[in-house]
Amino acid sequence: MAIDTLGRFGVWRGYTGFTPEQARELEDLGYGTLWLGASPPAELAEVEPLLEATESITVASSIINIWSSPAKQAAESFHRIEARFPGRFLLGIGAGHPEHADDYRKPYDALVEYLDELEEAGVPQRRLALAALGSRVLKLAADRTWGALPYLVPTAHTEIARQVIGADALLATEHKVVLDADPARARATARPRVEFYLDLQNYTANLRRLGFTDADLTKPGSDQLYDGLVAHGTADAVADQLVAHLRAGADHVAIQVLDDDAQQTLRALAPVLAQRS
Repeated sequence: MAIDTLGRFGVWRGYTGFTPEQARELEDLGYGTLWLGASPPAELAEVEPLLEATESITVASSIINIWSSPAKQAAESFHRIEARFPGRFLLGIGAGHPEHADDYRKPYDALVEYLDELEEAGVPQRRLALAALGSRVLKLAADRTWGALPYLVPTAHTEIARQVIGADALLATEHKVVLDADPARARATARPRVEFYLDLQNYTANLRRLGFTDADLTKPGSDQLYDGLVAHGTADAVADQLVAHLRAGADHVAIQVLDDDAQQTLRALAPVLAQRS
């Protein structure tokens, strides 16, 4: 799988959030990848209907949770999808959050074991990617998979991540969007969808490493925090903020729209992003 199979920009939604009709339109608009988030089950039943409805767009999991999705089952799903749609699926995996797993243990060791199982089951390294924030897991992503899938990060993290993983590994960064030129209203739109993450220590620890303070991270979160994590403004302003990740070293940006009508926002952004890329 090559970088150009993902395109410069993709769309991130919960794994039940795409219809086949929406997938076709997003492909026609020029988006290169559909990212199925919110821990899709290992069966990955949502993938094939989207691939059936489209011609070339990539579908990726972002991410399968290693605590709830056995590696053997994930590998079987990968091979099933690959047999029908060669080269169009990327298996993203991750360790999730200790707040959401009763059997959570040292995540690095668990990730290594999971990757070992996938390798033994014949899942190619270049068809895997790993959710990663800190340097140790970023290095693991570069060493054992195609690359890293950071989530909930500002552009500063992208610069650091590229330095850690080197020039050749994939860096596909998620970023949130509100298409609204009123900053206060845009932050208000984003807040209910973002402040939930301020209860998750993986994210808050990473944001502290990037310079955000306790005041920034105390619910509901500071304006500075939202401005770093959510691109907002006109279509041109949003596109500039997304392209900043590419300039900082990302290969691809997975856009998560927080507006009520996400499809309409993506329609408005598509021609502007096409000019930028």
